[in-house]
Amino acid sequence: MKAEFDVKLSAEDLYGFNMYQTYTSIHGFISILMTAVFWITAGFSFQQGNIGYGFLYIAAGILFLVYMPLTLWFRSKKTIETNSILSGVLHYEVSEDAIKVTQGEEMGELPWNLVYKVVANSKRILIYSNRINAYVIPRTQIGAQYDAFVEVASQKLDKYRVKIKK
Repeated sequence: MKAEFDVKLSAEDLYGFNMYQTYTSIHGFISILMTAVFWITAGFSFQQGNIGYGFLYIAAGILFLVYMPLTLWFRSKKTIETNSILSGVLHYEVSEDAIKVTQGEEMGELPWNLVYKVVANSKRILIYSNRINAYVIPRTQIGAQYDAFVEVASQKLDKYRVKIKK
């Protein structure tokens, strides 16, 4: 079984990956927790008549809630604009031996035994080479090759390394 397809990443694709990475890690948990703490503290401040502090805590909560997504958006946009590899068309060839990615004269190969995990949802496929770095493949661009990709990934990886939603 083999799958071949071309991918052109956009800032939105990279942003989606970065949001997933952030909010499924401790950073995202702390960000949401701090927002809740600030808003609960704001409620107590309003009850005690400290209106100024209440609004200050609400503003701090909004800052924690909004800062990370905005930072990730601008970072994703800048990365796509400045990185010639990510902004170009990447050709993927998924076989039973490895995942090959080519762009022009450049070629990279990731054998299945070095794949950390594969995560797929309705918007993107993430092929992790370690806990942090992943190949990002938008689901809309893989098209009819998705089933072939899922079949190869399911055969080559242990079940706990494959999290695929159809």
